[in-house]
Amino acid sequence: MDDPRAQRLFGDSLVAPGDLAQSPFRVDRDRIVSSPFLARLAGVTQVISPGGAGLLVHNRLTHSLKVAQVGRAVAERLRAGAPDLAEKLGGCDPDVVEAAALAHDLGHPPFGHLGERVLDRLARHRLGLPDGFEGNAQSYRIVTSTEIGGQATIGLNLTNAVRAAILKYPWTRLNHPDPHPRFMDPPPRGAAVVPDDPDGGSLKFGAYSTEIADVRAARAPFAGRVADWQQTVEASVMDAADDIAYAIHDLEDVHRVGVLQQGLVATELMAWQRWGSESDLTRAGGAIESLRRQLCRKEDWIADDEAFADAVELVRAELVDGLLARPFDGSLEAEARVAAFSANWTRRLVDSVELVGQPAIRSSHAQLARAQWHEVQILKFVQNRFVLERPDLALHQRGQARLLASLVEALIAWLTDPDEAQRLPRRLRDLVELAETELPAGTPDRLSRARGRAVIDFVAGLTDSQAVGLMEALSGRSRQLWTDAFVL
Repeated sequence: MDDPRAQRLFGDSLVAPGDLAQSPFRVDRDRIVSSPFLARLAGVTQVISPGGAGLLVHNRLTHSLKVAQVGRAVAERLRAGAPDLAEKLGGCDPDVVEAAALAHDLGHPPFGHLGERVLDRLARHRLGLPDGFEGNAQSYRIVTSTEIGGQATIGLNLTNAVRAAILKYPWTRLNHPDPHPRFMDPPPRGAAVVPDDPDGGSLKFGAYSTEIADVRAARAPFAGRVADWQQTVEASVMDAADDIAYAIHDLEDVHRVGVLQQGLVATELMAWQRWGSESDLTRAGGAIESLRRQLCRKEDWIADDEAFADAVELVRAELVDGLLARPFDGSLEAEARVAAFSANWTRRLVDSVELVGQPAIRSSHAQLARAQWHEVQILKFVQNRFVLERPDLALHQRGQARLLASLVEALIAWLTDPDEAQRLPRRLRDLVELAETELPAGTPDRLSRARGRAVIDFVAGLTDSQAVGLMEALSGRSRQLWTDAFVL
């Protein structure tokens, strides 16, 4: 195939079952949709664990579907509105964006971002893996290495364009590209160093060191169009769509289950609107004032006090005095209010995304207009302040963190038990073999590192309920025998 964007990782001779489309990028979308890793996301936490809140809340699968919907709408607008600029920067194909959006969360482990932090800490400090764990890098690993396509472990064999669009953070933790973006001043969003380890590389990154060759191949068609550390246009559209979906659709969940209380949100926003010369940030309004100061310090390329104040007022009027004014009671009227809120805000934000030829370092080619960028910050603030900081959520998350840590330890013990070599889960053995082949001969503690990476890959591939069930079995608390085998 002549188009380097459409070239695949392993060539066009490898055809996956179910490739019904003619467009190579639609083939990619179909391969992702057919992947068991996408189906798994129905059982993985987005913000609130589905098992603890019923079936009304988003999971990682429904979130990915909505990111794909929003991303496609944005891509179609940008390609129609600025076709020459989109082409100059490497292209803005809606099929590419949709495929990347569907794939962007494939690597997220059980229990959402909590699981990501726990596995990263264990991978770096307990298992000695310099790359640690990162959900975005795990997604890239799945589509290039650990997913099954045909008869071999080759990944999904996606095109360059889609693999590049999955790279929300187009760098590894430590060494690629060179110089590494964490040394830039300011660093790109996500590239700052790990807070607890100045020598640990970037906090966020898009690929492990084992996938560097794949990253280079995927990004080669974009050389000279976007900087080595910069997202492709299609990646930046996917990233913007992810932000929009999180800011709006996750608010639906917390309203539905009744954990977003109107009085608390109203008090904070209205107190800030009356904020004068107060210096006590522990008072009502202090949290959002802290956000304003943080944005002015870190995002001076776009932060604006007037736009911030306008965003606070708009969210107060439409969220506090609008959606939250009446508790969600499950009625058709309540459903209609949620749908109207979501549709109106989604359209407002989608219509504001613009294509920029020379974005700021901490921005990207596809970015929200100034007013809407501030509105998204306020919507995300509401979620972070009044949901993620709740003690009852912290209670559950501490238990989930302990469960994941215990599960990793139990699997390492099983792997290193010489009497159990023939009874290990087949998938776990396969992952050890894969990880060992990726490490150069002579690597210190090569088998130990391979086992560590295999356990991380294995646990990251579980649903919330599978992680719980497997730990129940390994701890001897489960009386079920054969039903536990489904994760093995």
